[in-house]
Amino acid sequence: MDQASVAERIRHLAEQTAIDHGLELVHAEVAGPEEHPLVRVFIDKPGGVTHEDCSDVSHHLDTVLDVEDFIHSAYTLEVSSPGLERGLYKRADYERFAGRQAKIKVREPVKGQRNFRGRITGVSESDVIFEDRTSGRVKLPLDRVVKANLELDVDSEFRQAREREETDRQLIRQNARGTKT
Repeated sequence: MDQASVAERIRHLAEQTAIDHGLELVHAEVAGPEEHPLVRVFIDKPGGVTHEDCSDVSHHLDTVLDVEDFIHSAYTLEVSSPGLERGLYKRADYERFAGRQAKIKVREPVKGQRNFRGRITGVSESDVIFEDRTSGRVKLPLDRVVKANLELDVDSEFRQAREREETDRQLIRQNARGTKT
């Protein structure tokens, strides 16, 4: 079985395993040498995945892969969350994260460049609509995207944390006043 077929079969089994555990398969890939491949599986759920989620999927998928026995060498299985700067792999990812900061690399230049940093503004039928920091608004063909990741907006994260802290302080003060009466 060729590497592409192995990767597709792993993706299918990983997706079914994730669904069985109430999770979303973000991405599955096979990397490294054929004689000792690395099978990476990224899972997620609203609110984020736990260590237990990763462990459960790892044990389940490892059992399925052993039973199916189509990887004809020793392999390493890694199951994890997609992380803060998660990869974007399918059209639905760009729709879901519209408005967020991202880095996108395309196969062939668009407006003379291949690497873009900025904000996902939307998705058309075949393009990611992107507000690039240097080129402005560009349409990046989905079929030319080589790699794409969300980019952590540290300033926004700190601002949101300060807002949550202030809301918490206000609630604590309100509750303290309510118990005194």
